[in-house]
Amino acid sequence: MSKTPHALIAGAGIGGLSAALTLQRAGFRVSLFERAKILEEVGAGLQISPNASAILRDFDLLHRLAGLALEPEALRIKRARDGATVQLLPLDNAKQRWGAPCLLIHRGDLHQALLERVAQQEAITLALDTDIAGFASGHEDIEIVARRGLLRASYRGDCLIGADGLRSFVRERMVTFLPGTPQPARLPAKARYTAWRTLIAAEDLSPAFRKPESVLWLGPGAHLVHYPLRGGSVVNVVAVLDDTVAIDWSADLWSAKGDQQEIASRFASWHREARTLIGAAPEWRKWPLVDLDPLPQWTAGRVALLGDAAHPMLPFLAQGAAQAIEDAAMLGAILAPEKPIEPSLAAYAAARRPRANRVQLSSRRQGRIYHLGGPLAYFRDLALQKENPRRFLARYDWLYRTRPVVK
Repeated sequence: MSKTPHALIAGAGIGGLSAALTLQRAGFRVSLFERAKILEEVGAGLQISPNASAILRDFDLLHRLAGLALEPEALRIKRARDGATVQLLPLDNAKQRWGAPCLLIHRGDLHQALLERVAQQEAITLALDTDIAGFASGHEDIEIVARRGLLRASYRGDCLIGADGLRSFVRERMVTFLPGTPQPARLPAKARYTAWRTLIAAEDLSPAFRKPESVLWLGPGAHLVHYPLRGGSVVNVVAVLDDTVAIDWSADLWSAKGDQQEIASRFASWHREARTLIGAAPEWRKWPLVDLDPLPQWTAGRVALLGDAAHPMLPFLAQGAAQAIEDAAMLGAILAPEKPIEPSLAAYAAARRPRANRVQLSSRRQGRIYHLGGPLAYFRDLALQKENPRRFLARYDWLYRTRPVVK
């Protein structure tokens, strides 16, 4: 009897956990390695589009998210200077149009649901507080060295999936395995945008902020997004600013404390409704936003990249988590115990790279449109006002419509 293949995964974020579930279903034994000591609730809200919620439905997770995830009735686009609605896009028929619902959910809630699902699978193990410190790929298997404090241990598997995020160790080291593998892009020294996030108790805000809508404000050099979460008990707020800042990649980038007066001053010229929302925040956290140019290669031998390790992207299409989930689904659809690993990983990358590249570059372009000022902003808003909502939504069919993965 042939042995059960063993997949090693670096990183237990949304992408890594999703990959563990799909590979376990494909017939693999899975070992997850996560550098964090505790998997705790972090981050901001997520807008999960139908292309990803369909996969979560396949994981049998949507019922677990009931009461936490909210299906927005509309996307409302507002103008910063006067608060006018320039476009209202109905989303209540998302299931009929795209095959699955749009969801608004806190990143921590989705992560916890995936973690609970993983914990139910005997074929999946998770090691916390454990870094991958090295790996070597051979003809028959791949060996990794895992480090926990001063302790080191080696593990052998059939493949290594780098789901270890923007600062991916696996991506940095992957080039040593295949002669001629292109050097991946270096992490930039500066960010072009800074994101600020907060959660505000719904009871501290007027009913206007509690509507089951995702609201997008567009202004010069910035945009603001807010929507209710957790059954409408809190309102998630994210502000993204044009802000060129130096990045210390050795620091904890994702949870720096933001100064209330600083962000209030950046929105001082916006409509009072937006200023009221900004002023109601109990605290702010901020982080730099970084993407990379599309990588020339996602695989080398028995090593493959997934999620932010493969295609870090700006959040202007709200696709970071969704594309990681899509990666995981494709990985599980293509890899199988009876198939050779290396060509299967190459087929996974070939199937996913064109789409992920398109989303990366489209997100970058969308950011420039969101942050227009002066006459260009005027014409953007005028075009939004004149656009037919049905025709507007049709522009996103390529992104949101669910599709069968390759078998």
